[in-house]
This record gives sequence, C-alpha cells and structure tokens, in this order.
Amino acid sequence: MTPTILVVGSLNMDLVVRAEHIPGPGQTLIGHDFQTVPGGKGANQAVAAARLGAKTYMVGRVGGDSFGSALVEALEESRVTTDYLEIDEMEANGVALILVDDQGENSIVVAPGANGKVTPHDVRSAEAAWAEASHVVLQLEIPLDAVECTLDTAREKGVTSVLDAGPAMKVPMELLRKADILSPNESETEALIGRRVTDLDSARDAAKCFLDNGIGTVVLKLGDEGCLVATASDMTHVPAHKVKAVDTTAAGDAFTAALAVSLAEGKFLLDAAHYAAAVGAIAVTCFGAQPSLPTREVVERFIASRT
Repeated sequence: MTPTILVVGSLNMDLVVRAEHIPGPGQTLIGHDFQTVPGGKGANQAVAAARLGAKTYMVGRVGGDSFGSALVEALEESRVTTDYLEIDEMEANGVALILVDDQGENSIVVAPGANGKVTPHDVRSAEAAWAEASHVVLQLEIPLDAVECTLDTAREKGVTSVLDAGPAMKVPMELLRKADILSPNESETEALIGRRVTDLDSARDAAKCFLDNGIGTVVLKLGDEGCLVATASDMTHVPAHKVKAVDTTAAGDAFTAALAVSLAEGKFLLDAAHYAAAVGAIAVTCFGAQPSLPTREVVERFIASRT
C-alpha cells in the first residue's frame, strides 16, 4: 500500500552562488556561478517524499510572483498534490540566499515572504489530506501558531507528526512536546536547549535533555557523523555513509522526508533512520536543493552498493 504523507511548511526560491569559501564580515569574493533552484524546507521534504514513492500533499503559501508559479510547477513535476497551496497575491514569494563553498558547506539567509503568512486556517482546511495521511512532516519556516495547529491537528486525527526543528531558533518546550518525533541538527539543538553538540557524547547528553523534558522520540541529525536515535528505552548511533559532499543544502530535508516515508511504510524507527541516512548521503553528492533529492530506485541502488 502506498504511504501518504502531508507536508506543512515553506516554499522558497533558492538564489545560489558557489564560492571558494564563505566570506567573512566585509569581505567580497568572486563566485563561480549563480543559479535559481526550487527549495524551501517544506517543498524540499514534499518533493523528497514523492520521489521516494509516497503520495504527498503540500500545505503552504507561495507569492503572487514568477517565483511562486515556478515553485508550484516544480512540485507538480514531482507529483506532489498542490490543491492546498494558497497563492498570496499580496506577498512576494519566500527566497533563500545561499552560499556554497568548495567543500559543499553552505550559509543561508531566508526572507520568508508568503511563508510568513501561513495560518492555522490553511492547516485545518486540508481536510482530505488529513483524512488520508498517516504522517505529517513540518518545520519552523512558517509561523509558530501554524506549527502548533499542525501538531494539535495531528494528535486529534491520529496522524504521526515529524517535526524538523529547522531553522535554528528558540521554541517553547511545550510546543516541542506535541511532536511525536523531533528531529533537530546540531545547531538547532543548541538553539532549542542551549547544549552544544560537538561529538557523540554531547549528542547523547542533548538527546537525554530532550527526553527529560517530555519529548518522546528524538532523531538528532549529526551531519557526516550520521544520526542519534533516542527514546526512553534506548539510544542508538546510526553512522553516516561516507560520500564526497558537493552541496549539503537539502540533506536534512531529504533525511526527514525519508524517515517519515519509511515509518509510513511500517518500518521500525531504527530501520527508518538507516534508510534516511542513505537518502541524506545521496543528497549531498548533488548540487542544488530539489535537484539533489533521489528517487526510490536511486536509493535502492545506493544501499545495494554499500552492502
């Protein structure tokens, strides 16, 4: 049976420049090239889920400009259902200014645009999607009242929620507790609980802090160190696949979407995390956000080549 995923979140047009390194304050560099690439954490996760074989709905807002129409088209090309996307003619579309260095690391500044106008009404209006979905994926690039409404609606309807805690910001712990699965990265963890994650031991300490604060399941993303899966009964490190990084922009989004899809297919949490680690690894080997997101067939070949 095909899994159904609902994604509630952001859609941005990524304005991407490659450079030798990320410039410091007051420094000007000559970049290698410039591209506009469909992105936004929500849209990336929706495309990733759809390419992995899930029936995927997207809830969010695009602006009434050319970027907005291009983003809707990109979603539809990946067979994401866009019936619940609002077109906000009064707002510009969200954009992300992204610098990518020669090691594949990035620096990102987001101007939310229409993403900042997503409302609880937008969330609740997606009635058919809520009725069909087993899992909902969301992030923090939309207003927190819409995030909270999504988590509350998921609880009401028996839909499992996966909260990707990006971008890094301070969020009330009572909101985080509403998520069935919380998945921050290192910088997001520090913003949420003030704990720096520098190695596996500090990751375990941070995960324990989340658990002690009433969060049931934590999947802490650790970049090229993989992830840490933590519940009240166990903590397990899932190592990353070693690959040559080209662009890490959408790796976390690929990971989160893959985790949700695998869980929706009935996999155990740890198995889903291993699958997500493979999908995230593939994503860093390609340039651009949505262009880097692999299909199920690509993932299966990658996993077979590593076993």
